[in-house]
Amino acid sequence: MSGLIGKKLGMTSIFDELGRSIPVTAIEVEPCVITQIKTVEKDGYTAVQIAAFSKKPKRVSKALQGHFSKAGTEPKKLVREIRDYIPEGLEVGDELTMDDVFKVGDLIDVVGTSKGTGFTGVVKRHNFKGVGDRTHGQHNRERAPGSIGQSSDPSKVFKGMRMAGRSGNKRTKIKNLSVAKTLPESNIILVTGSIPGPKSGYVEIYNNTKDIA
Repeated sequence: MSGLIGKKLGMTSIFDELGRSIPVTAIEVEPCVITQIKTVEKDGYTAVQIAAFSKKPKRVSKALQGHFSKAGTEPKKLVREIRDYIPEGLEVGDELTMDDVFKVGDLIDVVGTSKGTGFTGVVKRHNFKGVGDRTHGQHNRERAPGSIGQSSDPSKVFKGMRMAGRSGNKRTKIKNLSVAKTLPESNIILVTGSIPGPKSGYVEIYNNTKDIA
C-alpha cells in the first residue's frame, strides 16, 4: 500500500459529465522526501519512511537534523512510515509525487485526527435518547445518562461504559474514498466525500486500489 502526506484545504464541489454536483475535499499533497528505506535484513520488516512540509531547523532536535541531512533534505514537520512498500527506482533523498502514487479513480484511505468537541454528555457523545418525559419524579433530566447498573456486586464500573467525557480528537480513518481529480501544477488532489480533521489539518493518504484488485 503506497501513500503520501497531505494537508486538508477544505471542501468544494465539482461536476461530472452528466452535470451532477459531487462534493469533494481538496488536499494539498507536496512531494514527499524519502528519508529512510527499511529492509527485512537490516530492520526486520519492509517499509519506506517519508517526510513532508518544511519546518524551521531551530525547532528540530539535533538527532532529527542529522537524520534529515543524511537524506539530503531540510527538516520536515511530519515523518510517516508506510509498511510493506518500497518504491521502485527511488532511493533515500528522492521525492515521491502525486503522479507516482495517485491517479483519477483510485480508491484511497485517509487517516487524520478528528475535530475535538470538548467534554460532552452522553446524548452528543453516544447518541443517547435521553429520559424522554418527566415522569417518576424526573426534573430537568432529559439528557441524563440514567443508572449505569452497578451495585454491591460487582462494585465497579466496567471499562468501556458509555458515559460523558472528551469527544473527538482521535485518530480516524475513512476508507474507500476515490480520487475525483488531480491538479499536479498546484499539488492538489480532490477526493470524493469528507475526511477527518479541520482545515489545515494534516492527513495520511493511502492508495489501496492495488490491494483490492
